[in-house]
Parts: sequence; C-alpha cells; structure tokens
Amino acid sequence: MTSHKTTVQTMKPATAAKKLGVYLEATPAEFQEGVVSRNELNALQADPPEWLSTLRRTGPHPRPVVAAKLGVSIAGLARGGVTDPLTTEEIDALKEENPDWLVRERTTQAEVRKEAVRIKQKHSDRADRTDQTPGARS
Repeated sequence: MTSHKTTVQTMKPATAAKKLGVYLEATPAEFQEGVVSRNELNALQADPPEWLSTLRRTGPHPRPVVAAKLGVSIAGLARGGVTDPLTTEEIDALKEENPDWLVRERTTQAEVRKEAVRIKQKHSDRADRTDQTPGARS
C-alpha cells in the first residue's frame, strides 16, 4: 500500500506549527483551535500572513529554532538551562553575552559536525574502493 499526499489531508495545529517553525502557543487562537489542511499549510508557507512573518522574525521561537540560531543542539540548550521559548531579542542577547555554557555547547556542536563529515567521507571512500575492486557489482 502506498501513501499519497492529497489536498484533503489535515494535521493538528501542533504539527503545522512545527512545520512552519513557529511556537504554537504564540499563534492566533483560530490557528491553535482548528485543523490545517495540506493546501492551507502550503499557502501559509508560500505567502505567509503578517502574524506568521512576525513570529518568524521576532519569536517567541520553539526550541529547535532557538538551538539553530545559537548553533547548538536541543540537548545543549537543556544543559544550558534554556527550556522556554526565546524571542529573537533574547537570542541576540545570549549571543552577545556568550556565557560559558554557550561557548562549550557550540564547541561540542562543531566537533559533532566535524565527526559526521569524517564518517561520511570514510563511508564514501570505502564505497569508492568497493566500486573499483575487480568483480565488484554495480
């Protein structure tokens, strides 16, 4: 059985907010209380209304967005004691303050990314060697 994406599919507001990258509790009541169709979600992404543009610009932002803006993981946010949504202003203030936990978590995140690249390269090199081995299947 295959799953086809249709225009009649709907999602909960929490799912739609996650896909839009906004904090659900900061969205208008009519968004929070309804359901969102795939067409409505596509329309919101293509031509965001003022409330969505404002939320994306100033927040409050959900944890994944806060983590990305700070260059850390979601777990790193928790280790740093950041458990609530933050506004863009609060994120900028944290960047300016640059507390020890943020420096530490950014360093950790950079190391994780470097390791991921190293592993990807290792797998790629291994695949290249396998492809060049006589008798190897393509």
